[in-house]
Amino acid sequence: MQKKITTYLKTIELFLKGSSFYRGIVLTVSVVIPLVFFNLIGHMEYAPSIVLGAFLNAPSDVPGSLKRKVNGILIGITLTMLVTLVILFTKTIFILLLGVIAVLSFLIALISAYGFRASLVSFSGLLAIVLGLAVKKPEATEIWLHVLLIGAGGLWYLFVSLISGWISPKKDVDQLLSDTSALTGKYLKIRAKLLTKPAKRDKFSTKALIIQTQISEKHETLRELLLKDRKRSGRSLSNEKRLLIFISLVDIFELALANNLDYSKIDSLFVLQKQHLKSFKKMNKVMGNHLITLSELLLKKGNLPDISILNKTFKECNASINAYVEELKLPKARDGAITLRNLHDYQKQLLSEIEAIRRVLNNKENASKVLLKTQESKQFLTLQEYKFNILLQHFSLKSPMLRHALRLSFAIVFGFVLGSLLDVKNAYWIVLTIIVIMRPNYGLTKERSKNRIIGTIIGAVIATIIVLITKNTVVYMVLAVVSLTFAFSLIQQSYKAGAAFITLNIVFVYALLDPNAFSVIQYRVIDTVFGAGIALLANYILFPSWEYKNLDKVILKVILSNRDYLDATKKLYQNKETYTLEYKVYRKEAFLAMSNLNAAFQRLTQDPKSKQKESVLIYDIVTLNHTMLSAIASIGSYILNHETTPASSEFNIIVSSINESLTNSALKLENKNSNPIEEEKEEVHKAQKKLLKDFDALALARDKDIEAGKTEIDKATLLNLQESHLISNQLVWLKTLSENLRKVTFKYTAIFK
Repeated sequence: MQKKITTYLKTIELFLKGSSFYRGIVLTVSVVIPLVFFNLIGHMEYAPSIVLGAFLNAPSDVPGSLKRKVNGILIGITLTMLVTLVILFTKTIFILLLGVIAVLSFLIALISAYGFRASLVSFSGLLAIVLGLAVKKPEATEIWLHVLLIGAGGLWYLFVSLISGWISPKKDVDQLLSDTSALTGKYLKIRAKLLTKPAKRDKFSTKALIIQTQISEKHETLRELLLKDRKRSGRSLSNEKRLLIFISLVDIFELALANNLDYSKIDSLFVLQKQHLKSFKKMNKVMGNHLITLSELLLKKGNLPDISILNKTFKECNASINAYVEELKLPKARDGAITLRNLHDYQKQLLSEIEAIRRVLNNKENASKVLLKTQESKQFLTLQEYKFNILLQHFSLKSPMLRHALRLSFAIVFGFVLGSLLDVKNAYWIVLTIIVIMRPNYGLTKERSKNRIIGTIIGAVIATIIVLITKNTVVYMVLAVVSLTFAFSLIQQSYKAGAAFITLNIVFVYALLDPNAFSVIQYRVIDTVFGAGIALLANYILFPSWEYKNLDKVILKVILSNRDYLDATKKLYQNKETYTLEYKVYRKEAFLAMSNLNAAFQRLTQDPKSKQKESVLIYDIVTLNHTMLSAIASIGSYILNHETTPASSEFNIIVSSINESLTNSALKLENKNSNPIEEEKEEVHKAQKKLLKDFDALALARDKDIEAGKTEIDKATLLNLQESHLISNQLVWLKTLSENLRKVTFKYTAIFK
């Protein structure tokens, strides 16, 4: 019980010190100060419009480069002013208003085609439609004044946001680094479970894919923040430290992904010796917990955790290898021993990266400097283009974005008409619910609908209890301010909790204006249920966009990215000094492509069962691509971190064959003529045999040394054995995977094309 309380208190402390709560405070300050100021000078009539302007433009204030943040808010200010102006001038003619709402909501929803920040600007524009419907300004002069004050409110929020960034410039970076470290720790712990629990591997693999996607998203935002900030402000000690931590976290993630073992082989090798795997499982778990603890230190002060348990467990792994060899004896133990040795080396590299993070957090001088030139750093940034042509590409019913925009427009108009016909009080609340709930895919809309309704009911119950206990307006005012802070802080982390606090805020604001707060609570719940129902129904019947129909481009991208990544790995093997940067850029692209495919598959699993067409086949494509990525990363990681022999001609022949299979799969997805499927070329077959034969020759030479009494293996021989074992096994495995992928891709296109 005491442990649970401690954990709970720690969670609260981390939340209060995090960037989400800080942004909640920024919004609250930008709302409260105008109210207080205009109340003091006796012009309270101006305050609500300025507050609305601040509230409307807060959503696009998310982590990212300063330039993008400022541009996003300025575009949002322009959009919200324009939308408010149009809505207020057309409100008097109901039919005209409906047409304007339909057109505006459709066009604004399409802005999301330009990426995540653009989708938040789009949300501000849609929110402006709702608040325009809520405001009553009958005179033209009142409308113009209201619109100008909304613009002033948006600029005021931008000013407060910039000041807050100046006060705490690294809040977002530290939060993202903390989140990434914690997620990476969880990922290592899941990988530990995969090692010894074959019955639950599918379950743990699915969890691992979800976390991989989350980690990749964090990496993208951190690249923008750290590399663009470095380019703008130059090198500083604090920037270098954070960049060092980030680089170590990226390396840990790649190492973990690279060590995607052939578990069927592990099971066969250690079927009777599973006890020798326990220390390796424990090592992953201990490292995962260590990273989670370090993630907390990025947000709050504290002492570094004791590293002795890491070192002790690492030694236990080495002892396990010796015990395994003692039990089975060489040469019978060789395959298993080399597998464990490779696993041990991988964990040694992970431990080295964790120690690097510890050194940075401990403010020790680090011999490693971040020697990344501006031109090089640009290659790691994913640039979002804002050409008009991108928007034009979506003007097709095949585009999920266009279908979503049409669906949203119909739902908003229908919801507003229904609320008006039923004479529902505050009918615009129905529209608000539709806007905040509806997403391009059915599964997420369903999840948000459920959380919105539950959160609203929880908020309504709490508000009812408070209203019954007290009628004190001061209490209502304080609770309105506090609930606004928590609503904005939690909306991204827990939509259910955010919805509860939004309801509390609305109820207490209305309670200050209208003594009959119970009617507000009642209509709030009714309108939320109406809006959620309309959003869910619209997603199902209006221009539905089921995920299985949108997978072609995502699958194609990951296949091409894996092909390019393998080709970059081949170049790396030939010349490490020349091709390391190119390798890392293609590695990043491959990881991102895989992350997008993982996310798409997760959306597929959220669709209704009847719409999850060929989900088993698609899952095969996902897992094959993921396994290929891991195998390529395994080869690349080994080359980067070890002294290697020159790449053999056999290596190049097999890589070319794998690339040909991947190219065939890509051509089939593009509806182009693929190369005819031939029997495996003789040279490829010979190359595979030669690679395996080379390893056998090394193993035989080692056996002769043992027979001659040379039981201690020298470092060079060990490295040669490890390299030959890993390269030959991973390459032959990749060849098999690429052929299997080609077969399932051809089957996929036969069904869906």
